[in-house]
Amino acid sequence: MSLKDWLVRFKAQHEQARAGNLSGDGLADYRAGRDELARALLGAQAASLKPGEVPRQALRVARALQADLEWSVDRVRAVTQEISAGGFSVLLTKIPPTDEEVKVSLRLPGAETVTGPARVVGSVVQPSAVRVSFSFSGLGAAERDKLEFAVFDTVLQSIRI
Repeated sequence: MSLKDWLVRFKAQHEQARAGNLSGDGLADYRAGRDELARALLGAQAASLKPGEVPRQALRVARALQADLEWSVDRVRAVTQEISAGGFSVLLTKIPPTDEEVKVSLRLPGAETVTGPARVVGSVVQPSAVRVSFSFSGLGAAERDKLEFAVFDTVLQSIRI
């Protein structure tokens, strides 16, 4: 099977999964396809997997989503720079405390939201802002699944088939 044929098949599976029309072996085949595509893209990103990490959860994509963040002394609205099933990055004027959880609400396309706690895992000072990376902590399976769909929607929109 050519790469183009595989991508056409995968895109059709993605649409069926998004609509909730896959189960059993079809859903397992789709998730294996997500891992395969994510592994290839991670190689292109020169990213490596942590022990036990699933490729589709490590894959990062550039995606602008509204992010509402709240911690003990502040509440901000920002726009994501990158997202993954495990976290996201945003530009902020200051770094939130690294020793406390941040309440996060990401607005996904189609009026869906993902909410959950996150922690600061990195920051890079830039000329006019700080790029802050967050990792979700204790995100439920349904919320993680919404993020995975958003990541793969972004991937498939960027590939011309």
